[in-house]
Amino acid sequence: MQPGPHNAITDVPGILVGHYTDLTHLTGVTVVYPEGGAVAGVDVRGSAPGTRETDLLSPTHLVEKVHAVVLAGGSAFGLEAAGGVMRYLEERGVGYPAGPDIRVPIVPAAVIFDLGVGSARVRPTALCGYRAAQNLRTGPVEQGSVGAGTGARSGGLKGGVGSASVVLEGGLVVGALAVANAHGRAHDPKSGELYARYLELEGEFRLRHPPRPLQVPDYPPPPEAPFHHTVIGCVATNAKLSKAQAQKVAQMAHDGIARAIHPAHTMFDGDTIFCLATGALPLKGPAELSLLGAAAADVFARALVHGILHARSVGGLPSYRRLYEGEED
Repeated sequence: MQPGPHNAITDVPGILVGHYTDLTHLTGVTVVYPEGGAVAGVDVRGSAPGTRETDLLSPTHLVEKVHAVVLAGGSAFGLEAAGGVMRYLEERGVGYPAGPDIRVPIVPAAVIFDLGVGSARVRPTALCGYRAAQNLRTGPVEQGSVGAGTGARSGGLKGGVGSASVVLEGGLVVGALAVANAHGRAHDPKSGELYARYLELEGEFRLRHPPRPLQVPDYPPPPEAPFHHTVIGCVATNAKLSKAQAQKVAQMAHDGIARAIHPAHTMFDGDTIFCLATGALPLKGPAELSLLGAAAADVFARALVHGILHARSVGGLPSYRRLYEGEED
């Protein structure tokens, strides 16, 4: 297996990504947009989720395709950003046909808690979502302290947006975009080693030093004052999936959080992963679906690592590369 040309979710044909970043208040919005819509599934494993339109993705419900996925900061307030993405898509005639000249964009969303990093009073709005949609691009994906990862905190370090991809036999592509904002750590505190480093493909993480102890200041938080967290993200594939199959891939992708973060899916996380299937290539059967789900888990774990490694020290939070690699942000 090898990464796609950009090692990003945009290696799946037809997938675009746009960010809106507020570096002053340390929050933002990220939009994943499948051209022409995509069959979608979702799985929520954390105990403190902030989500929108997830019930609609049930295999028993009417709408087959979604038109964008929104990931945002701002906790529950940040769900407002999806309204701006809806407006952007409606203006371009994109949406579910609900009647003559009526198009309703289907835009599921999930949020992270970043109110304790930047300003607790400034959260992403519908305008922020609209601006993120205006920035939709194919090709390389900007990573780190951008978009929904601007105010992310992960295991006492600065978190961020990360992306990765893999190309499987037969032309199947799986990509992931993750917001690393976990309650748990992404590294072993005794060795400093990243838990998911063993999944690295073609030297993508670019780490220079062998494992060594790495102590994170003031972590973990005391039980009486835990930080609020959440890992959110999206996996995408060019496979043709039903809604039930997309949901299964989203479920399996959560294994990637467990591979990259310890502990995962805590009472203080709202871990949520969406799956988008563009439908270009049919699957051969359950075995290939299982392979796809396993690849999604590995790719999501690698995306989380990239979110940690691309993050910059801001808001009083040190970055992994500054502490471990001695690099300046």
